[in-house]
Amino acid sequence: MRSYLLMCVSLFICTALFAGDKDKGKEKNKTKDSVAVASEEVVAFVDSVNKSMKWQTGTIQLPGGEAQLQIPTGFKFLGAEQSQQILETYWGNLKDGSVLGMIFPEKFGPFDDNSWVYVVRYEGMGYVKDDDADKIDYDDLLKQIKEDVTEANKERVKQGLQTFSVIGWAQKPYYDKDRKVLHWAKEFKVEGSEGTTINYDIRVLGRKGVLSLGAICSKNELPEINKEMDQVLKMAKFTDGNKYSDFNPDVDNVAAWTIGGLVAGKVLAKVGFFAVILKFLKFIIIGVVAAGGAIWRFITGRKKNEESNHYTPTDTQE
Repeated sequence: MRSYLLMCVSLFICTALFAGDKDKGKEKNKTKDSVAVASEEVVAFVDSVNKSMKWQTGTIQLPGGEAQLQIPTGFKFLGAEQSQQILETYWGNLKDGSVLGMIFPEKFGPFDDNSWVYVVRYEGMGYVKDDDADKIDYDDLLKQIKEDVTEANKERVKQGLQTFSVIGWAQKPYYDKDRKVLHWAKEFKVEGSEGTTINYDIRVLGRKGVLSLGAICSKNELPEINKEMDQVLKMAKFTDGNKYSDFNPDVDNVAAWTIGGLVAGKVLAKVGFFAVILKFLKFIIIGVVAAGGAIWRFITGRKKNEESNHYTPTDTQE
């Protein structure tokens, strides 16, 4: 992880230097030293954030009391505030106040290259009817999702975020009617990136809403997600009185969305957020550090020095 960050720092600085100094080769040693200083700043920043993470295990009571998580050995949970900071500040996602936390494998953190993670939400949309589960044409649904992504990208552009496209199903939707669990995986291509991102979505249906676990991983990490799937599903539980079987048609609200609507991401799309979480990580971290740290001071300071050393003729009066 650190070697990759150092490489990115070097590229970031060299690109900035090249843009304003194409023909000069006088300051190679100075540039090397500055890259080393900037690299240390990035590593120190990442270490500082990692140390500030407040990890939890065991029983996690989610806000509202409808659901809870049981985090076993081998996993760790991060609360809402820090999870939102990671998603928005370091991974470049839109703001989403519905995020309640993140579940990481015990051995990984937010800045690890090969890390995968589950983002936890509770969507209090009401009781979701599952009558349509066996009737959905998921190939047609995929076409609809691609159209929604096109619209979502317009919002991302407005907010200065990178855009993405849907490659297809990494795993077709499957609904377990007995357990009331729906899961599927979509593969995304991020503009300007070489690889792809996979969102593996799980929805656990309850009496008054849906507990959402969304895994972010690469294609290479998908087998690991599948391997841990059953264990992850056992973590999510609705509390007594809030289970799907506790539904009371006389007093409870029925959701406007059915199984197909959940897969299409219509719930989140309605409020200007599309149901995809992207992990841009590397250059965003560098950008965060650069905005107030050594990299930015180095680049701007160097430009100021060049400007002050540049001869500008002035008018004189005799």
